[in-house]
Amino acid sequence: MTGTEKFDEVLWTMVHSTEGISDLLFVPGKPPQVEVHGELETPALDWPAPPDDARLIAGFAQAIMDGSPKLQRDLDERGSCDCSYTLRDYCRFRVSIYRQYKNIAMVLRQLKPLVPTIEGLGLEPVFHDVIRERNGITFITGASGNGKTTTLAALMNELNRTSKIHIITLEDPVEFMHPHQRSTLSQREMGHDFFTFAEGLRAALRQAPKIILVGEIRDRETMEIALTASETGVMIYSTLHTISAGQTINRVLGFFGKDEEHQTRERLAGSLRYVIGQRLVPRKTGGRILMTEVMGHSLRTREAIALGENDGRRLPEIIESAKHAGWHTFEHSLLKAFEQDLITEETAMHYATNKPAMRQLVDTARSRPGFLSRRNQSPGMIVVPAAAKKNPPAEDLSKLGLI
Repeated sequence: MTGTEKFDEVLWTMVHSTEGISDLLFVPGKPPQVEVHGELETPALDWPAPPDDARLIAGFAQAIMDGSPKLQRDLDERGSCDCSYTLRDYCRFRVSIYRQYKNIAMVLRQLKPLVPTIEGLGLEPVFHDVIRERNGITFITGASGNGKTTTLAALMNELNRTSKIHIITLEDPVEFMHPHQRSTLSQREMGHDFFTFAEGLRAALRQAPKIILVGEIRDRETMEIALTASETGVMIYSTLHTISAGQTINRVLGFFGKDEEHQTRERLAGSLRYVIGQRLVPRKTGGRILMTEVMGHSLRTREAIALGENDGRRLPEIIESAKHAGWHTFEHSLLKAFEQDLITEETAMHYATNKPAMRQLVDTARSRPGFLSRRNQSPGMIVVPAAAKKNPPAEDLSKLGLI
């Protein structure tokens, strides 16, 4: 049996060991593990003890890289490399291979081919407003593994279904394959079709797009090109690893020097359309549930971005005042789930950005008449089931690789 065949056998066993798998971990010193609803489990495998396991993992990594000079160079020079891998035409993985304590380790994120929809994910109506924008820049933010790519795929799917436009995606790797519908989609994968996001984005501007999805903005050059594109009539969607609207603004400013702050604030104030934050939090009965923060653009947000926040203009308060437009903070998303008995009070407090505000909201909710009856209402938001169901919904998040 070749190294690739052996690796495929191990992967096949792991992905069929349980439902709801998001990641597969190969780290020397421990048997391979799978992450299920945020927790690691160890499937039953015939696995060698150290140090033979380290040699086996290194061999699997070579099988994945398949002799690619670029991947080997990235691993040698940077200590890690990213690529994709397909298991017997059954499923695909986003792969991160890295060095750790003189050995090779790797994590594989399981990808699913089914393209999600806004309705199928249970996203709020404001997400339909998000895709009506035709120029500017929208950020989907949150930590790794909180469903940013899945949400972006749902937005692209809706645009694809409703608009006659050219959409270009720059991804690392391509996770959801979109069929051509009313739109024409050009899906490009880093390492195969382009080699840096800045390079791919610069080229995309010459390819007559109306929408460009940039998988992640990691450096100043890419951010500069994205801002320029958003100022010249293109709609940019991208992700950042930030936890709030305010931190997102600061991250963008951080790509540039202090002497450029005023100009960058002015540009961002004119270009920013939405900041959508995402967090998956533990559900009371098991699994995880999605909490969101949504901030759009208005005269008040533009002023806060251009001039900076102060006591009279703080982004959380601005978001609060625009509830009629579907904007909301993480605290109100958590409060809604708490009132519907989907999460515990401890979970609400732990995942809140503003803990004093969260405490006040929880205490006020508890004091209202009918509090217990309201907790039984339908959630109306994304729920990740704790266990496998018979005939699961076509767009169950655990089947989409969100978690």
